Amino acid sequence: MKRDRDRSTSLGLRSLSLSQISVFPQHSPFCILHSAFFRPWTLDRKSVPEICAVELSLTPNPHPPIPNCPQRLLLVAGEASGDVHGGDLVAALKRQAPTVEVFGVGGPALRAAGMRILVDAAEIAGMGLFEARDKFRALVRTYRQLKQLLQTDPPDLLVLIDFPEFNLRLAKIAKQSGVRVFYYISPQVWAWRKRRVYTIARRVDRLAVVFPFEPTFYAAHGCAVEFVGHPLVDRVFPTHSREETLLRHGLDPVRKLITLLPGSRSQEVHYLLDPLLKATTLLGNDYQFVLVAASTLNGEELQARTSGTPVRVIQGDTYNLVHAAEVALVASGTATLETALLERPMVIIYRLAPLTYTLARLIVRVPFIGMPNLIAERQVVPELLQGEVTPERIAAEATRLLTDAQAYSLAQAGLREVRHRLGPGGAAARTATLIVEMLKK
Repeated sequence: MKRDRDRSTSLGLRSLSLSQISVFPQHSPFCILHSAFFRPWTLDRKSVPEICAVELSLTPNPHPPIPNCPQRLLLVAGEASGDVHGGDLVAALKRQAPTVEVFGVGGPALRAAGMRILVDAAEIAGMGLFEARDKFRALVRTYRQLKQLLQTDPPDLLVLIDFPEFNLRLAKIAKQSGVRVFYYISPQVWAWRKRRVYTIARRVDRLAVVFPFEPTFYAAHGCAVEFVGHPLVDRVFPTHSREETLLRHGLDPVRKLITLLPGSRSQEVHYLLDPLLKATTLLGNDYQFVLVAASTLNGEELQARTSGTPVRVIQGDTYNLVHAAEVALVASGTATLETALLERPMVIIYRLAPLTYTLARLIVRVPFIGMPNLIAERQVVPELLQGEVTPERIAAEATRLLTDAQAYSLAQAGLREVRHRLGPGGAAARTATLIVEMLKK
C-alpha cells in the first residue's frame, strides 16, 4: 500500500518538530529508520468501517479466563517517560487488583512497582538515528519475542504506553490472537500522520488519553476513548518555598531569578545553549541566571561551556528552581508542560538542524510548538522557532514578561487554565480502574 500523505491544513502550517510536543525529535528519527518494518499498512477511508467491524466486533477470544486463576497483563513501555508513568499505573493497579500478574517491557520504575521485566526498555529505546540503528536488532528481537508470547501464551490484556511505531504493530498481533488492547498515553496522531487514527480504531479496544483535546479527535474517528488527566499533575510540584530554594543554593534573595532549561538531549543543547547564554548577557546584571541541567546531560561539560558567563549550572532540584524563578527560558518539550504546571511564565524556544526542520514542516501540523499553548488553544506564553531563536528575540520576550505587569499576569492566568484543563490529578488511578473494568468483562 502507498504510504499515507495526510496534508491536512486544518490546524495550520506553523509546525514543527516535536520534542516540543513530545513527538518529533523524540520519535520521528527513530520512527523513520524502522517504520518500513513496523509501520502498519493503511486503508482507504471508505473501507475502514467494514474492517473495524470485523476486527473489533467479530474476533472471538480463543483463550477465555480460567476461574480462580490470576489474570495476566502484558505491558509494554519502551521509553523512559513511559516507564515512569507505567510505574505509577502498575502501583495503582496493584492497589485495586492485587492478584493481577503484570509482566512485559519496562525499566526501573516498572520493576520497582512490581512488574516482572521480560525486556529492559533501555535495550530497545532509541531517540536519534544512530541510537536506533545500534538498537535495531534488539528491537526486532523483542518484537518477535512478544509476538510469540501473544500467540502461544496470550495474556488477558495487552497494555501499551506511548512508543507507537512498535506498539501499534504489536497491537495488530494481539487482535489477531484474540487479546484485547488498552492504550495509555496514546500516539499523538493529531499532530502528524493523522490517518494512523484509523489503525488505532481497528487495533485498540480502549484509549486512555492525557490531553483534554484528544477525546473529541479520537471519538470522531470511532475510538473508545476516555480522558484520564495528565500523570504529570501528580508529579510536578515544589517541595520548598522560593526563599528556602534561593537560600539552599546560595542565590541572591533580592535579584530576580531566570532559569534556563535548554533540553534533555545533547543535540537540543547544541542548538539552543549559545543563543541562551548570549541572551543572558543582553539581559544584564539586574537578574541572576541558573541553568537547570537534566540528569541526562553532562554537568561538567555544561560547567565548562558556561564558564565566563553569569550563568550557574545546577543539576537536580528542577521543580523548586523553576518555581523560585520569575521567568523560565525553556526548550520546547515536556519541560514546558512541567513549567506550566508550576505556573511559571516562560519563553518557549526550539531550533533544529535545517534539514530536520524542513522535514518536520512537511509532516507535522499543529498551530503552536509548545504544549501549554496547544492545551490552552491560544498563545498564553511566547514561543520562538528556528530562525526566531536569537539572543535578541529571547532577551526581548523575557524582558517584556519581566517588566510588563499585565503581560506577566495574563501569562500566569493562562497557565493556571492549562493546569486546570490537565485534570485534578489521579490519572494513574483512573487508568487502573479502566483496566480493572476491562479485566472483569
